[in-house]
Amino acid sequence: MRRILLMTCLLVGMAGSVLAQDAAEVPIQKVIRDQISALQADDFGQAFTYASPMIKGIFGTPENFGKMVREGYPMVWRPSSVQMLELREVAGGLWQRVLVTDAQGRGHVLEYQMVETPEGWQINAVQLLPAPGTGA
Repeated sequence: MRRILLMTCLLVGMAGSVLAQDAAEVPIQKVIRDQISALQADDFGQAFTYASPMIKGIFGTPENFGKMVREGYPMVWRPSSVQMLELREVAGGLWQRVLVTDAQGRGHVLEYQMVETPEGWQINAVQLLPAPGTGA
């Protein structure tokens, strides 16, 4: 009986975590899409509003942020397509995986770390994952 109760509690807890993650998925994906749209329009001021306080502190101005994106993440600045993949929880943080196809047709997988702030969901980090088969 005790095992059944313990297993039930564990399953209910896991389901609650999945439901909370599912509820966050749509607003998280909207923030990422909206930032990419702003970047495509060269509206770095608007794109900067989707960045977390930490990112804003690092770059200071929308212009600095825009320069970093243009030089470091050109596939995000000028994508030909964007596809949302899975949302994962890693060490208590939410990471949205995104497939971005650049203007040359190359696919790039990025992970966006998302944080919930008083202003809503914001982007706290972006990392470009190694291409499959590169051994990285």
